[in-house]
Amino acid sequence: MLPVSATTPESAALATEELLVQRLRDRDEAAMTIFYDKYSAALYGVIFRIVKKEEIAEDVLQEAMVKIWHSFPSYDAEKGRLFTWVMNVCRNLAIDKIRSRQYRVGSRTQPIEESAALREAAEPTFRPEHIGLQEMTRQLNPEQRQIVDLLYFGGFTQSEVAEELSLPLGTVKTRARAAIKVLSKLIR
Repeated sequence: MLPVSATTPESAALATEELLVQRLRDRDEAAMTIFYDKYSAALYGVIFRIVKKEEIAEDVLQEAMVKIWHSFPSYDAEKGRLFTWVMNVCRNLAIDKIRSRQYRVGSRTQPIEESAALREAAEPTFRPEHIGLQEMTRQLNPEQRQIVDLLYFGGFTQSEVAEELSLPLGTVKTRARAAIKVLSKLIR
């Protein structure tokens, strides 16, 4: 019978991971660099699939690395492998990011450079100077204009405007209604 090698690739990888875990528990910053080099590409991929934007994925990855460093004492190797634990940390942060109000507001509008309107030809009868709605809003009082800007040009809901401006929802609705009345008179 042939002797079985005590160091298979799987056992070597496991020993390396155990050593890395121990160094991270000991707060070894060089181990965090090794950890980042080893796992960051895979973690970035998980995050990117959720947030779908490179810049946001990079931010979430950085936030995840900080969280992993600070919460590493809570990692329990008995409950699962290191990669599984850090992947769940990253996935949860990415989900939290897309559920955040900041992300939702930012994803409502897109930069004009990315807009489909730039790729589509305008109708020959289209005359941009006839639109002028945004210029008309300048004739509103500042309170009404602020609400109209957030509602119609910022993509906010009335509830979000109320929260953003720290106003009661009824006040937002009243000001929006008054602004629409003024604008309808200006359009006629």
